[in-house]
Parts: sequence; structure tokens; C-alpha cells
Amino acid sequence: MNSINKSYTLITGASEGLGKALAIECASRGMNLILVALPGIELHQLSSYIRREYKVLVYEFGLNLTIEESRHFLWEKVMENNLPVTMLINNAGIGNTYDFDECDFEIYQCQIQLNVMATVHITHLFLPELKKHPRSFILNVSSLCVFFYLPKKQVYGATKSFIYFFSKSLRKELKKYKISVTVLCPGGMNSNPSFYLLHRSGSWITQAAAMDPEDVAGIAIKDLIRGKERIIPGKWNRFFLWLDTMLPGWLKTKITDRQMKRLTKLKTDQLLKGIILNDNKEAA
Repeated sequence: MNSINKSYTLITGASEGLGKALAIECASRGMNLILVALPGIELHQLSSYIRREYKVLVYEFGLNLTIEESRHFLWEKVMENNLPVTMLINNAGIGNTYDFDECDFEIYQCQIQLNVMATVHITHLFLPELKKHPRSFILNVSSLCVFFYLPKKQVYGATKSFIYFFSKSLRKELKKYKISVTVLCPGGMNSNPSFYLLHRSGSWITQAAAMDPEDVAGIAIKDLIRGKERIIPGKWNRFFLWLDTMLPGWLKTKITDRQMKRLTKLKTDQLLKGIILNDNKEAA
């Protein structure tokens, strides 16, 4: 086990997709980990793999972070075990692509609880711990969609816009404590075979912008350690963001509407084929 680095990186939503890739990227850099995800075999398998392959210390917590008591439980257990947290990665989140009236209110309620409340609450709980150290880091995962106003992304986009504003403001506030706050804004990711097939079947824009979680994680941790304020991984994503500032509003609306209609049709077709099994695990 790692006998030199005694500090820990806490990662939420760590069992799959970007969270899993972030955990492996951090472990490859010799960071000890506190991994949090919904209870399940995936979290245990990932923890065992990281211990075996990277020889770092790993604590795992199977918790539903939409529940306030679970967030308190996490903080209490970390404090009880005297685990010095110097890096907090708020990755847990739920996405979807539906017309607003297609979803039950409970789905939006869960989305807001996880995407917004869990991030704010966990950051608030662990902030005194982060302040104890000469240098600490917070990475909050937002989304590229915060720069666009997309149909069928109304609640998801709103939650990620909250995270973006929260992160940028918190960065200014915590600078005096040597805590660097970074916001990550990824585009579409090939987080599982379903989304890989979805992106491959999409337009050239979708294909160009989609990235593998491992590539996003490598960029994210490198730029986080450098103290970068905002991370937009992928040259195509940065190009599309620049292009958005140049195009007239009517043309942007036409392009985004066409993209979302195409995406909706592709997802419907794949659902009928049984390819996409769980839309609530959508990547950014």
C-alpha cells in the first residue's frame, strides 16, 4: 500500500463512466481514494481492482446521495477514520433527454437532489477539512450544455448551470484558503456501449464531440492539479463553443433543434432494439 501519500481524494459517482475513469486516473497518480456510489458489485470490483493494480489505499461507501442522511453518514465515517481529504470530486449526477411533461416530477426531484443538493451539501460538509491543508482542490462536474439552451434538457441543463455558477463563485471565495475550485464541462461521453453506439449513429457533430471517459478524466485531473478554473475537454467541443459566439441566434436554434430531434429519434430506435437499458445513467 501507499506509505508516503496519506491524503485522500474523495470521488462521488465513482462506480462507472466518468467517475470510474477519474478514480483510475487518480490511482495511477498515487492518490489514495474514498469512492462513493450507489451500493452494488461495481463499486466493490473497482475498489478491489485499484488496490491490486495501483497499491493505493481505498475506502468505499455504497450510498444513495440523494438522501441527506447518507451524506452526513459519509462525512461522519471519513472523520471517524481520520482520513485527510485534500481533493474533493463531485461527479455524481443524473441526466435525461425528455420533453418536460414526459417525466414524473419525482424524477426531476431526484435529479435536483443529486446534481445540486448533494454537491452543495458534500462540499459544505468537507470544506472545514479541506481548509486544514496547505493546498486542496475541488472539482465539480458540470456540462457543456450549460452554454446552450437545448430542448429536452431543461432540468438537467438547469442543474448543471447551477454547478457552473456555484463553482466559479466558490473559486473566488476560497482562493484565500489555498483551495482551488475547478469546474469541468464535458460534452457527450462514450460512458457505456449504449452511448458509444448512440454517438456513432449520430451526426458528424455528435461523432466529433463524443469522448471516452478515460480521455476526459486524464485532462480533468491534469488541469485540476494545475489550478485551472474551467475545463472544456476536447478540441471539437472548444471549437463548437467558439462557433456558438459567432453564429446568429436563429441559425444556432435551427442547428440545436435538428440535433436534438435526431438524438431523440436515435434513442427511440435503440430503445425499441433494447440497446439502451437505463436512460438515467446518461453522460453529460
